[in-house]
Amino acid sequence: MKTNITLKVDRDLLRRARVLAAEKETSVSALVAEQLEKAVREREGYEQAKQRALARLKKGYRLGYRPPASRDELYER
Repeated sequence: MKTNITLKVDRDLLRRARVLAAEKETSVSALVAEQLEKAVREREGYEQAKQRALARLKKGYRLGYRPPASRDELYER
């Protein structure tokens, strides 16, 4: 379902947006909608990547480290 919105923009910006829309054979409304969709998709992608990264950090990685059994072993060269 589509809903209309009202925006206030600078008159010169609107004039340039109309020229851009005409060059792309679309409307200013379609240009705005396209940019909003792009911004939301990017934000959702970022959030998903963030959640995956946090889950990996929480799980941790097995790197094979074992603490030395004794002080002598620690300083053995």
